[in-house]
Amino acid sequence: MSSQEVIKIEDDFTLIRFQNDGSEPFYAQHEIIGTGLIQFHFGIKGNAKFLFNQGNYALELKEEKSLLLYNPQKELPLNLELAPNSWAISVIVSIKKFHALFSAEADYITFLSPDNKDKKYYNEGNISPSMAIVLSQLFHYNLHPSIKNLYYKGKGYELLSLYFNRTEDPNAEQCPFLIDEDNVLKIRKAKEIIIANMAEPPGLQELADEIGLNLKKLKMGFKQIYGDTVYGFLFDYKMDFARKLLDSGSYNVNEVGLKIGYSTGSHFIAAFKKKFGTTPKKYLMSINANV
Repeated sequence: MSSQEVIKIEDDFTLIRFQNDGSEPFYAQHEIIGTGLIQFHFGIKGNAKFLFNQGNYALELKEEKSLLLYNPQKELPLNLELAPNSWAISVIVSIKKFHALFSAEADYITFLSPDNKDKKYYNEGNISPSMAIVLSQLFHYNLHPSIKNLYYKGKGYELLSLYFNRTEDPNAEQCPFLIDEDNVLKIRKAKEIIIANMAEPPGLQELADEIGLNLKKLKMGFKQIYGDTVYGFLFDYKMDFARKLLDSGSYNVNEVGLKIGYSTGSHFIAAFKKKFGTTPKKYLMSINANV
């Protein structure tokens, strides 16, 4: 239930997704070669720690917080301790590429100025609602694998631009809903509720009442933040969860279907095939064939 996915967007631009849905801490490492690299770290949920100097020094990454690290004198290896039920995303980009992107903004972006180009730099900040949407989209997407890298590339650049955005929110006039922090938190709560009750999810009106939003705002906000309807998101989540249960080898097809809320095996098989293009049984056979 824990994973580390490294996506190489370009030669000097890497994005890493860290996900720990287990009950124990997850330790992840990523080799950082060279000194001219800027690290952006985003705490999506839960907590994480970056460990330095053989664990003698730790830098905490909290939920909805970001860290920017840059040291031109020494390499900063990425050693992460991810707490249970925690997600994080890291973006590693070279200072050369960064200069090319933001050369006109050197006076605005402090560590790009000539006086600071050889100095180490550290900054902790908040994740804005607009950044939170992009980070959520990097975890929740339903795309063909062939365009996955292009999607990550676009979202990676969007994330950097929002990180350094000088205004409150670029979508403030068009989407006033998104800049309301309370509404964003309520939508996140709605997501947690349907995941916790995936086998018997509440109705939309019941969900709206529970989080304290009207039905229209729930539907609109959920689509804006997670890129899908409430039940569309839940369907994808349930299918991914079912696949992980099958991967574990601890459950048969009927047991997995029951765990995610399908009382009829044929309905689960049809849903699984719709998502993955194969039946659960054939999927299990393919796993066993590769063991």
